[in-house]
Amino acid sequence: MKDDQVHPASPEQSKSKPSSGPLDPLTSSIRLFRRWWRMVVRADVDQQAVIDKVREDSGFTPHFAFMTSMSAGIAILGLLLSSPAVVIGAMLLSPLMGPIMGAGFALAVGDSAWLKESGKAIILGSIISILFAGLVVTLSPLQTVTAEIAARTRPNLFDLLVALFSALAGAYAMIRGRMGTIVGVAIATALMPPLAVVGFGLATFNWAVFGGSLLLFFTNLMTIALTATAMAWLYGFRSYLSERQSQFQIAAMVVVFIALAIPLGLSLRQIAWEANVSRSANGYIKDQFGKRASVSQIEIDFDADPILINATVFTPKILAGAADQSSRVLSRTLGKQISVNVEQFKVETGEDANSAELAAAKMREQAQQAEIQVTRLRENLALIAGVSVDDVTLDTSKRRAMVIAKPLAGASLASYYALEQRVAAGAKGWVIRLQPPAIALPDLKITEGALDPASNANLDLIVWASGRIGLPLGMSGTADGRTVAREALQAKNITVGQESDATIANGGVRLRWLAPSESTGTQ
Repeated sequence: MKDDQVHPASPEQSKSKPSSGPLDPLTSSIRLFRRWWRMVVRADVDQQAVIDKVREDSGFTPHFAFMTSMSAGIAILGLLLSSPAVVIGAMLLSPLMGPIMGAGFALAVGDSAWLKESGKAIILGSIISILFAGLVVTLSPLQTVTAEIAARTRPNLFDLLVALFSALAGAYAMIRGRMGTIVGVAIATALMPPLAVVGFGLATFNWAVFGGSLLLFFTNLMTIALTATAMAWLYGFRSYLSERQSQFQIAAMVVVFIALAIPLGLSLRQIAWEANVSRSANGYIKDQFGKRASVSQIEIDFDADPILINATVFTPKILAGAADQSSRVLSRTLGKQISVNVEQFKVETGEDANSAELAAAKMREQAQQAEIQVTRLRENLALIAGVSVDDVTLDTSKRRAMVIAKPLAGASLASYYALEQRVAAGAKGWVIRLQPPAIALPDLKITEGALDPASNANLDLIVWASGRIGLPLGMSGTADGRTVAREALQAKNITVGQESDATIANGGVRLRWLAPSESTGTQ
């Protein structure tokens, strides 16, 4: 027999040869991808250098404590003022990325000491942020729940996605050595505002805000930490614990890991259920009105009892009883009591529906902008007047805003006038009336039988304050000086209720507030 002759395989040889199957191409592709990932993607990663860098930034230091508190303070001010720009400024300062990434990598490599160090920094940093934000809120005259604060009181799918994508970017940048401020800002966006809102809830004893924002922070924290752990595993960071090291440490980390993941799981479950309600409501209402109709907007209030759904529909045919029918069907489908309100607008064609929907969207946007303007105007007036927002009177139909200011230490009439003008400059189309306290009026200087030009500004202040306060005025000075001042005031439609011959040091005229009951005349 020739050497190159093919010998038939023995039964034993046939049995040892692996049999082919339908999944062989898939498994082969997976093996090739894993080999490529290990040899090409992970090969140039200096794991020890990455670990040293992450560990360096993950501990609690005085610098970390100071920057965290400053970031929290700026964040809560931005939330109180409903200013996204200020909130972004707070993100630039936040150092929270370091210890959170440290916790994620510590879990990946199984380093309990490192995990403990990072966890300590996270906990202490969070406490400092909450307390400092609470202190700022306590000292602030603004303590209302703004739209920015309300948006951070309960986690939703988009919040989780922000945390997820931020963590992916952060872990990738850390591993690849492309770390920068922007990545840290992205992670801080998911963490610092909720922490500041927790401080707000604590300071105002609003436990709904406190609990909701704390849950959002915790959810985002877990999402970022878990994602960092997954990315570290993906790039080959593995545990270097020896067999001789305590297995209790690993078990304890697993238990803590699972315990911390429970709130995240509950939150995701609630989010999934709410998404299902929204999808079911939208789908049924669309099917109910047909293809020619257009569902413009669906708003769901999950806190209402029963759950309230408001829908706007543009349809060629008005359906009687659509709201009741939707309520019954959705309540039966979802297993909870649902109340549906359907606002129907009749249009002829699909194009008309699209045009009407666009117009309605623009109207909603304008209404939202107007509401934001009113809220900011009320808050700004309350801030400068030193009062609560409830003390600000707004007449939206006539676009008038009024507030009575409290006495501020060191503030003159000129200060209150400047504050009113500042608010008015930012509220175009509104009439702003800030009533100052009845503090001392400025003197009027008389020069050569006439009002000194330098006193024109004081005269304007007196006229402005008199119009705001409404009290009668008394006047002291020489007879000639009073005559000049009286004529100047009468030209501004201001009358003097009482005059006195008391001499003023600078030879001018001094005005004062009188009680409404004081009689008119010369003393």
